[in-house]
Amino acid sequence: MAFSSMLRRASSSVLPLAIRTVRSSRTYHSAAFTAFSTEKRNLTRELTRRSWVPILQFSTETAAAELSAHENLIRVLESEIQCAEESDDDNSVQGTPPDEFPFKIQDNRGERTILLTREYQDEIIKVEVDMPDIYAEEEADEEGDENDEEGSDESIHLVVSVSKDNGGLQLEFGVTAYPNEISIDHLSMQPGGSEDDLTYDGPEFSDLDPNFQKALLKYLEVRGIKPCTTNCLRKYMVKKDSEEYLEWLKKLKKFIEH
Repeated sequence: MAFSSMLRRASSSVLPLAIRTVRSSRTYHSAAFTAFSTEKRNLTRELTRRSWVPILQFSTETAAAELSAHENLIRVLESEIQCAEESDDDNSVQGTPPDEFPFKIQDNRGERTILLTREYQDEIIKVEVDMPDIYAEEEADEEGDENDEEGSDESIHLVVSVSKDNGGLQLEFGVTAYPNEISIDHLSMQPGGSEDDLTYDGPEFSDLDPNFQKALLKYLEVRGIKPCTTNCLRKYMVKKDSEEYLEWLKKLKKFIEH
């Protein structure tokens, strides 16, 4: 009995010690694991923060560059619009055809050509007028090429068609108008109805007899295609070019701003 009692006391004293030892060991490992986890989280957070810094900096610089380019484009457009408005004011008077101008003008905004129409006896005359290439002409003037034809910097191109009331064949002239003369580049006959089938375009205009060429020039002159008319047309087309450019700039600026 005494031995049993001693054994129980020994067991009772050893067991709490063992439990405390195990608990202490578990507490140590738990604290170590917690410290390692905390350090790992802090390290991950720091690496993540550092990796985002260049990205954020790059994004900020890109946005600033885009804003600067956008604002610069708006400023340039505003300057161009101001210059175009001043140019348009300069051309507003000289581009107005006189009252005795023989053609009716059909000018569709946004198009680079205009259409002239008139009736002459039993004929219907239509003239399509293209814008002069002002910028190419200015470059040619700056280069000062002496081989250029005199007055070529003030030329305009026309397509003149003459048809009859019966709707048959029509004559079509390709014309270059200079300040003091009219030049026919080509002449052709176009079918006016489905029954007409033309396969021969005729010779080159320059190959025609000189008297024949002069007679055709006179033919156009009495129908209104002469220097006093074409000079007015060129001024009108210069004004139209200025107006169309100004409108184009305003539409572009509106698009960029919105």
